[in-house]
Amino acid sequence: MNKAFWKAGHTPTLLMAFLYFDLSFMVWYILGPLAIQIADTLHLTAQQRGLMVATPILAGAVLRFGMGLLVDHFSAKTAGILGQVVVMLALGGAWLLGIHSLEQALILGLFLGVAGASFAVALPLASQWYPQEHQGTAMGIAGAGNSGTVFAALLAPGLAAAFGWESVFLMALLPVSIVFVLFCLFAKNAPQRPAPKAMADYLRVLGDKDSWWFMFFYCMTFGGFSGLASALPGYFHDQYGLSAVSAGYYTAACVFAGSMMRPLGGALADRIGGIRTLLVVYTVAAALIAVVGFNLPQATVALALFVGAMLALGCGNGAVFQLVPQRFRKEIGVMTGLIGMAGGIGGFLLAAGLGMAKQHTGNYQVGLWLFAALGLVAWVGLFAVKLRWRTTWGSSSVTAARV
Repeated sequence: MNKAFWKAGHTPTLLMAFLYFDLSFMVWYILGPLAIQIADTLHLTAQQRGLMVATPILAGAVLRFGMGLLVDHFSAKTAGILGQVVVMLALGGAWLLGIHSLEQALILGLFLGVAGASFAVALPLASQWYPQEHQGTAMGIAGAGNSGTVFAALLAPGLAAAFGWESVFLMALLPVSIVFVLFCLFAKNAPQRPAPKAMADYLRVLGDKDSWWFMFFYCMTFGGFSGLASALPGYFHDQYGLSAVSAGYYTAACVFAGSMMRPLGGALADRIGGIRTLLVVYTVAAALIAVVGFNLPQATVALALFVGAMLALGCGNGAVFQLVPQRFRKEIGVMTGLIGMAGGIGGFLLAAGLGMAKQHTGNYQVGLWLFAALGLVAWVGLFAVKLRWRTTWGSSSVTAARV
């Protein structure tokens, strides 16, 4: 990052996009680190626990499209304010009323999905301030807000053990409220924003095959990151007998790796090209997850491999969104929503699928190997479109950015 980058856009808005995204992701993910304690209280099976942690991911995926519409028709800041109000009400309600059944936990997960939809706000809010050659870095910094999952994994299990897991919802509400005030004060919409589009324009975007490729590629990178982040506390508990707190620490190491690599992945994609970056990402992630699938006897070895896989997936998250603004700059709001929705659906399927695999086979092997196989499919798909992308919208005559 050089001085030209910091002069190119609006730094306060970029930082607010990061903070808003960070705290939103902390809340969106909070059922994952609490899953072991909640499951013990509510007497949930492995499959029910998997469904509980996967529900916010799916809700966030679906709501990202709706949030993208709000961003496009009103503004990113307005959409962000509305979303934060809903999330704060949900946290307050969960603390006051309590969670006494799986159904109530799933309802809370639906509301927490609004926090997951923050993706469709934070990225356009930051992106619209920056020129093409700085898109990967700007989107990476804003997108690094998924580091909020680290705070949840580190703190939530310990706080739940000390004060009860329902009290954690109140504790989460406090920093979210502070960021809400800062966001209202310092975030600004970019002066040059795309004009709102009719629904027919959104459907037209879906008619472009590149939009489906981007959704699939992000389904693998972000879906892998979010799905593993939610499932790993249960995985380490079930597979190696770790306590809820220890499983949270192991998971925190994994999600920290993935979160920190997002901005670095965007910057790397700016430097060497998003396609080249993603080809490496899918190779590394698929190989490491496949090895973990052999039910390794030592938790520390599995942890090291998961950290490596999350590093790759986090890098891939940044790389995908280095490419998206090059291809869909005028439709960045709706494409962010659509691609984010696909990523969330991938995370839901992975988290729920791992729980289902554990419930019906006794271990996680089938789910992990299936994800690794899909990583190879993504590599083949990206290699197939590489030449066309680099000779059309990604050619040097069209954009100054590396593709």
